[in-house]
Amino acid sequence: MALKPQNKKHEAQILAGTIGRKKGHNFEKDLTCALNLIDVRQIFPYPNIPHHIVMGKPSLLLLYYVAQKKELKNIKKIKAWWLGGLATSGEGDKLTDKDGQPIAKSKSDVLIEIQHGDKVDIAGISVKTCDKETPTNDQLYFTTASAFCGLLRANNIPISKDAEIALKMFCGDAGFRPTDSLATIKERKSDPDRWFWEELPKKLRLELEAAFIKYQKEISTVLLQKAYPNDPYPPEFLLHQTKKYSNINNCEVALFTIDELIDLSCKACRFTLKPYFVRKGRFKGDPSKHLAPRFGFIQMQRGGQKQHPTQLQFNLQAGYFYKIGENA
Repeated sequence: MALKPQNKKHEAQILAGTIGRKKGHNFEKDLTCALNLIDVRQIFPYPNIPHHIVMGKPSLLLLYYVAQKKELKNIKKIKAWWLGGLATSGEGDKLTDKDGQPIAKSKSDVLIEIQHGDKVDIAGISVKTCDKETPTNDQLYFTTASAFCGLLRANNIPISKDAEIALKMFCGDAGFRPTDSLATIKERKSDPDRWFWEELPKKLRLELEAAFIKYQKEISTVLLQKAYPNDPYPPEFLLHQTKKYSNINNCEVALFTIDELIDLSCKACRFTLKPYFVRKGRFKGDPSKHLAPRFGFIQMQRGGQKQHPTQLQFNLQAGYFYKIGENA
């Protein structure tokens, strides 16, 4: 359902989000088309991709990387499908799961079927894009506190009901806001519609932090691969178009297997809290220093947009691919 603008500023925000999403989808569709146009007879032997960040034609670089990591020889045929628009706009190639049911959403934006020798391999690709001169944060997952906790439990990561309440406070769910008590907000200069991380009940906050520390790898895997229950094609690879390009046949991309990215993220840093001040918006005069949770390359925040004010938002940190070292 289309969002109804509340004012001119909100209308501009909706438009910017729509344009950004369309640009990302266009890149995914162009990548899919380019993959389907590859003449596999002309690309042997497959060059080695020595680093995670490379320049060139994304479709060829991706195919070389997949072939390299899967140790595929003698590729005879490839076929690609675009799935990236299924969850957000209902657009995308129509595929069915093993039971013949239409696929409504997948964490894979592009799916590649590769025939090599007498075998067939299927690789799901998560695609991230950036249309700015320098890399920006890239949204990884967007959900409610309750849905996120339910997703963790479904993947055997224990989160108590009390800890879930703390996340609802962090998001500002109805019934869990400072505004629910007039006495609480009488002298409050911070946002009255949500509690910040440092304001959560200490016991519950420490429980949440302990879970992110103990299960960092598992939670990262859920966000990158398992965010959609019963996803028939969870991604095995990630291609990140790093910044704005002038020629799609020669642009910079970062390539990872999902396992590589998770390992690199976990090695980068454990769960930590980054201090920040509110610099814009309705409460830019807030004098308090707040704490933003993050783990590895993943940042966690309250969405706060007018259309989705109480959502949890997980982002890949801007330029994370430049922080791993050329020889990683």
